[in-house]
Amino acid sequence: MPKLSRETAEVDDLGIAEDRHGEVGDYTVDFTTIRQDMDLAPLLKGLPDDSCQCPHWGYMIKGKIVARYGDHEEVYETGDAFYLAPGHIPMAEAGSEFVQFSPTSELAALLEHMQENMRKLEGAA
Repeated sequence: MPKLSRETAEVDDLGIAEDRHGEVGDYTVDFTTIRQDMDLAPLLKGLPDDSCQCPHWGYMIKGKIVARYGDHEEVYETGDAFYLAPGHIPMAEAGSEFVQFSPTSELAALLEHMQENMRKLEGAA
């Protein structure tokens, strides 16, 4: 059976977050540590409804995530299992840690879009 642990995952230091990730079947597993408060809204601009269209399932190890939808917010805190449906805009508090499972192909398209927006934002600074 394929498996992945935080220790065996590939590490990306994103400055505001550390992302340890790898693929298990058709899913990407992320072990994420948030270093400073973050709101991904600027990186989602240009997607349908300017929101994340990739579904994510996960578990909050500690901290808090807020997922904003067009008509409501959902709050996930330490000990919560969660599902972020397509159409969310996530925010996370500094010190939050979670493990998340996402369809690899959908996540790859999302990350490509977010990286392009990051380049645009960095160029504007």
